[in-house]
Amino acid sequence: MNIFQTTNAQSSIRTRVMDYKYERGITEDLISIEYIPKTGKNRGMVYEQFYKGNKCRLLVWLRDTSEVIDGELYKKDLQGTYWDMSGWMKNVAKEGGGIDFPNGKKPEHLIGQIISMTTQPGELVLDSFLGSGTTAAIAHKMRRRYIGIELGNHCYTHCKPRLDRVIDGEQSGASEEFHWTGGGGYKFYELAPSLIEKDKYGNPVISSQYNATMLIAAVAKLNGYYFVPDPDVFWKQGYSQDKSYIYVTTSYLDAKTLDRIVADVSPMECLLICAPAFDIGLNKSYDNIQIKKIPQSLLHKCDYGVSDYNLNVVDIPAADEEEWEDD
Repeated sequence: MNIFQTTNAQSSIRTRVMDYKYERGITEDLISIEYIPKTGKNRGMVYEQFYKGNKCRLLVWLRDTSEVIDGELYKKDLQGTYWDMSGWMKNVAKEGGGIDFPNGKKPEHLIGQIISMTTQPGELVLDSFLGSGTTAAIAHKMRRRYIGIELGNHCYTHCKPRLDRVIDGEQSGASEEFHWTGGGGYKFYELAPSLIEKDKYGNPVISSQYNATMLIAAVAKLNGYYFVPDPDVFWKQGYSQDKSYIYVTTSYLDAKTLDRIVADVSPMECLLICAPAFDIGLNKSYDNIQIKKIPQSLLHKCDYGVSDYNLNVVDIPAADEEEWEDD
């Protein structure tokens, strides 16, 4: 067991321990106490501390006050509230291959220090206003997972080019500090346009920017299905649970087409078919087949022609059964 003692343990608990020892006539050189801290990383938990000698010097675990870096033991110091960034700012304009972001670009050393203090390798870092891409760039170099969100052209002119250079092994910023030589990758997503827009008469219609595949994916998601088209079975466009599938078509569904699909559906499988219209009574033909109109609920679950979004991605909206009924 490796322990050492510190003389910097001025606290009300230490004073109370000293008073308690004096009042009870305790002469043991090493004592321990248990208490429940109200603040700090051990808040709300039973915590044990050890004190040594008449002055009750606090014994601290070595692993809590030091760390090994490249085979050397370093003592940790409390980080103050003032950080001198003058040295970090000298070359900030050149970081990321010269990505220019006046009055908004942060030094990689600064963001790297924050990430080092709050995360471990492999953990997730989120920057919802990515700007010049500094957070994603340094998180990548520090081998963290990350999510960056940016609105407008910055994602194309700043963030993506910078991350591409990081992957290629660029050596600006904190690359040397974190021994960065390149590698890895990332996924780039674009937010889709509004599904519903209004035509010149003010009527809500499917956006002209959506092709059939985009519409199918949107309807599947809104009804709680994962959009994963089967390469061999055309009606298996998505799934929700075992043996439960969805098929979305932009064409009128008649009995002949349904019979052709049903011939290929196992009795152990369930299928939800969404169509703009279908033959009367067709939705009651088979127990394991549900046929419903592309619901009017789409009109209430989509924004109309907006370029900014208030996203709620916690829960997938549940289908409203009444809105699916055949007219």
